[in-house]
Amino acid sequence: MLLSAMTASAAHAEQPLIVDIVVAAKSTGEQSYALTGEIRPKETVLAAFPVGGRVTEVLVEAGQKVEADAPLARLDSIQQELALRTAEAGLTTARADHVQAVEDLERAEALLKSGATTRAVRDAAEDALRSAEGALEQAEADRDRARKALADTVLRAPSASTVTGRLVEPGQIIGAAQTAVELALDKGYEAVFEVPEAMLIEAPGDLPISLSRLDRPQSTFEGKVTELSPLINAETGTVEVTVHVLNPPEGLNFGEPVRGSVSLPAADRISLPYSAISASAKGPAVWRVDPETMKVTLQEVEIERYTTEQILLDGGIAEGDLVVTTGVQLLYPGRVVQRVEAGQ
Repeated sequence: MLLSAMTASAAHAEQPLIVDIVVAAKSTGEQSYALTGEIRPKETVLAAFPVGGRVTEVLVEAGQKVEADAPLARLDSIQQELALRTAEAGLTTARADHVQAVEDLERAEALLKSGATTRAVRDAAEDALRSAEGALEQAEADRDRARKALADTVLRAPSASTVTGRLVEPGQIIGAAQTAVELALDKGYEAVFEVPEAMLIEAPGDLPISLSRLDRPQSTFEGKVTELSPLINAETGTVEVTVHVLNPPEGLNFGEPVRGSVSLPAADRISLPYSAISASAKGPAVWRVDPETMKVTLQEVEIERYTTEQILLDGGIAEGDLVVTTGVQLLYPGRVVQRVEAGQ
């Protein structure tokens, strides 16, 4: 009887545990994602000679900036120079023959008017002029072709560019149309990312992208998605996404790593402070309070994700449930609790 009395006295003496209690509520907000990509040129050119030959000079290095029409490399041009000199000499002769033919026709017409020669002589002079004109046109065409052939031995930049690759060296024999220099045209920048497919399903196509350089994260610039690869990388489950850089910062380089950040609307989820989370034998759990008896039960929950200050739940707790947020280490099933009052 003494033991029973002591037990009853202890049970009667147990007081409700004073704890912090919150009402579970759904929160709305944004979920941020960040990925690292690479800066690439919007347009590239694989510069090549239209003719084959032996490379005599390579005038640029990778990373070098060049202006439009700047020489990039040269081929051995001895044969082309000789051909041009021959063509120019032929043109000089054709011009002289043309001048002579014009004078001969003028003289024949004057003599014909005075009756000092025949029409046949005058017609022969006209035929000679037409022949000289044809020869002159041919000589000019030969000269132009020789000039172009010589110009083709110098590889030039099509526009202001940055050299991204030097693929030939002096002394090397190359074929026509073989890439000699890779160029990134100064026509804008793109950032390329490998993005998980699930993110693309959630993200609208016109979502603005915040970009920053890895060594200057505080300085941001903007981007806009312009292209999604139709193919999914089977190994990584990612899709290549191209982002046009709208306002590139000064000094941005091709090949430079860049961080892209985006915020997506998040679905409504029950959010609780970190201090509310406890654990059961099966995983994460929280202490739910019966509002009528103020007794607690350990309720298993599914955690969707963590934020800086909150844990978002995907199941286990409904909106309006009472959840203990402090003193969880002192609780056990059936323990009576009391909400802490101001000043306690």
